Amino acid sequence: MKIKIRSDSVLIEGYVNAVERVSKPLWSRVGQFIERICAGAFKKALNRAEDVHILLNHDWTRDLGSIRAGNLELEEDNIGLHARATITDPDVIEKARAGRLRGWSFGFKDRDVETGIEDGFPLRKVRDLDLAEVSILDDSKSPAYMGTLISTRSVDGKEELSFRGEDFIPEDIKIETATAEAELTKSFEAPVERDSEENTLNREENKSEEKSQEEKDGKDEKAVEKNANVNYNKVVGILNDIKEDL
Repeated sequence: MKIKIRSDSVLIEGYVNAVERVSKPLWSRVGQFIERICAGAFKKALNRAEDVHILLNHDWTRDLGSIRAGNLELEEDNIGLHARATITDPDVIEKARAGRLRGWSFGFKDRDVETGIEDGFPLRKVRDLDLAEVSILDDSKSPAYMGTLISTRSVDGKEELSFRGEDFIPEDIKIETATAEAELTKSFEAPVERDSEENTLNREENKSEEKSQEEKDGKDEKAVEKNANVNYNKVVGILNDIKEDL
C-alpha cells in the first residue's frame, strides 16, 4: 500500500483484493467459510459497471469520488483488483497523516458462485460479481471487522451486499509527503553537484601536474642530449690526440 500525502490531497494506491487466493476464515449467519475470488471476476464486474464509487468505511454519506469523477482508477491485473485514488477530503488527508488508515474493503453482490469443501471449510468460489463500491477503512473499525463478512442492504434496499475487508500490510505501507519528497530529492542531488565540481577541479589539477611533468621530462631529455654531445666531442678529441702521438 502506497500513501502519498500532498498539501491538498492524498494518493492511495494498492490492491483491494488478491484473486485466486483463499481467504482466512469468514463468518456468516450459518457459520464459518472460506472464499476465493476467481481471476476475471473483477474484470467482468468493471466491464459491466457504469460507475464505481470509493467511500470511507462503506458509508455512502462519505462518498470520496468515483471512476466517472476521475479520481479513482480500478483494474484487475494478474495479482488482483488494483486501486489508485486521489482523495481531497480533509478528514481522510488528516487520517493519512496520522497513520489512521487501516485497510481496503469492497462491497459486492454475487452473480456466479461455486461451492465446495476445502481444508475442512465450506468454500465459495466467486466466478462473477457485481462491484458496488470500494472503501478505505480507518481505525474506527475494530480488528474483528477485518476479514469478517458483513452484510447490509444496498442503497435502494432491494439487494443484500457483502463486504470483504483486507488489512494494509504494515511492511507495504509507504507514506510520503510532497515536502519530504522534495527534501529527499534535494539531499540526493546536492552531493552529486558538489561531487561534479570536485571532479572538475581534480581533473584540472591533474592536467596541470601532467603538463609540468611533461615540461620537466622535456628539459631532462635536452640536458641528457647536450651532455651526450659534449661527451662525444671529448671522446673524438682524445682519439685524434692518440692518432697524432702514433
